[in-house]
Amino acid sequence: MKKLIEQLVKFGVVGAIAFVIDFGLMNLLLAFHVNNVVAATTSFLISLVFNYLASMRYVFVHRDDMARWMEILIFLVSSAIGLLINDLIVWLSTYGMVSGADHAAYTLRTNIGKIIATVVVALWNFVIRKWLLDDTHTHAMAKLGNGKQLSQAELDKRWKNSFSYKLGKWSLEHTPQGWPK
Repeated sequence: MKKLIEQLVKFGVVGAIAFVIDFGLMNLLLAFHVNNVVAATTSFLISLVFNYLASMRYVFVHRDDMARWMEILIFLVSSAIGLLINDLIVWLSTYGMVSGADHAAYTLRTNIGKIIATVVVALWNFVIRKWLLDDTHTHAMAKLGNGKQLSQAELDKRWKNSFSYKLGKWSLEHTPQGWPK
């Protein structure tokens, strides 16, 4: 549990910095009257680059049983879903407003939508990345559940039957020759 809390704190710090980048850039673009969904998409994508580099360096531990290309693919697909969630919430936040009618209200509603989107997307990102990308997840979920302590052999068996483990092994078996594993 201590490692999970430590990881959540690191995830929060990286997320806070990414949020400042995302929120700041979006508001800068809004100040130049860029459409809110275009501004939110642009800022999201730029903060995503920082988030990936920082998350994989400081928050999540690379799994030796998964190829790097699969790690990047999972990150990109989960981020694309996060971007769709982000843009939908931002779009809904100003739904029905006449473009350019009241820029202050438009910006305020966009910012409220962005804050809601950030919370929803952060939860999505943590759960999906923890489940599929993080080595510390290996036995964490197997320890939860019915409350009884499982033996190491039982934990290993559960891990080897998990989707995450099978996906990792498949990715290693299907890594093109010469690509880093």
